[in-house]
Amino acid sequence: MNPISHDPSEYIRGIQQVLISDKKRIGFLFGAGSSLATKSSKTLTVPAITRMTTDIITIVGTVQKKYEVALNEIKVELGEENFNIETILSNLEQKATFIGNGVLNTLKKIDFENLIIEIKKNVRTMVSVHENEANNIVTSEIVKELVHADFASWIGQAERKYPIELFTTNYDFLFELGLESKEVPYYDGFCGSLRPFFNPESVEDFSFLANQTKLWKIHGSLGWHFDKDTEKIVRVNSDIDDILIYPSSLKYKDSKKQPYESLLDRLSNFIKQPDTILITCGYSWGDEHINSRIISALKTNTTSHVIGLLFDKCDKVTNESPVVKLGIENSKISLYGSRNAVIGCQFGEWILKSEPSKGDTINVNLYFDEDAPEDPNTELNKEIIGGEIWTGKGEFILPDFGKLTQFLNKMISDNEIKKIGENVKK
Repeated sequence: MNPISHDPSEYIRGIQQVLISDKKRIGFLFGAGSSLATKSSKTLTVPAITRMTTDIITIVGTVQKKYEVALNEIKVELGEENFNIETILSNLEQKATFIGNGVLNTLKKIDFENLIIEIKKNVRTMVSVHENEANNIVTSEIVKELVHADFASWIGQAERKYPIELFTTNYDFLFELGLESKEVPYYDGFCGSLRPFFNPESVEDFSFLANQTKLWKIHGSLGWHFDKDTEKIVRVNSDIDDILIYPSSLKYKDSKKQPYESLLDRLSNFIKQPDTILITCGYSWGDEHINSRIISALKTNTTSHVIGLLFDKCDKVTNESPVVKLGIENSKISLYGSRNAVIGCQFGEWILKSEPSKGDTINVNLYFDEDAPEDPNTELNKEIIGGEIWTGKGEFILPDFGKLTQFLNKMISDNEIKKIGENVKK
């Protein structure tokens, strides 16, 4: 039996038809990977979890020596491979809950609580890339270098019956900066001007501001506060009291509170709408409370589909990967990795069925790199010219948010040229 393969050119045509059609409901779910995309050396980015972990551990270790000692011990307990912000916070929160009057890792209960506060403070600082050193919003020249601004440009140009819905687990303001720089009106669940308040009824209502792009920050955002006086969620300046779902085991419990429950309900109800496509990018499918909502919603609707773009250059998607199991068990979930994909519950390698012509190669290069090296760390990053044998293999590049954005904007340009040509014929 021949191994299963998937032709990227075949499936990209389907994606293009979906995105060009104005009758489909299109949504995107963005994770931390979208805040890493760059278009130049000036692009603002939020550190990935590995770098964020290293930097924060270094910083908090200088605050108090006992924090450094405790974290070194916890690193040994967890193992270096499992030592990251999420496992660290989970470990600290569990110990703070059960320690009582004892001492653990050289820390008392109050020390654990203060260390948790210190780590969360640094997480907020690292995602606050929208501010310059003077604590002012970055200039328009810097915003122009954001991939998010180019993505917003695509949203602004696309003519659709239904507005684009953006769901993101990120706390940062990169999408806000991009949308506002392109003057794309959007709604994020908050109403008002002086102290905007979260309006859960509007989140439930698909007819509310029906023509505006929606931005739903399902893990919270900088500047979200709980106002004890009014008992409402309000949006003000960001500070230590921001309400965010931090990466720890408590996020599953916190996600059942307002405003997060309303936002997750919106995600579920969006998927339940007829002819809905949800595309994930920069999302690792590691949040069970989000995955369960997606899978449950798909079971109630026969016409919705989810396409997961998996950025897996350094950790290849294989048929043994946990995320692959989701695709194999759910026909309404397609997973597109860099080298492999799960489509129609079948895991297979990306392979072009036929070699593109010189003219077609330009279009293929927008989503598939035929010459990409198998090893992302290899120095052989140049196309080999000579007696190489064409195999059809390569790298599917759209899981990179920057490449996806280029693809979307090129599609708009090509569609406009096509319309001009049709008008000329008439």
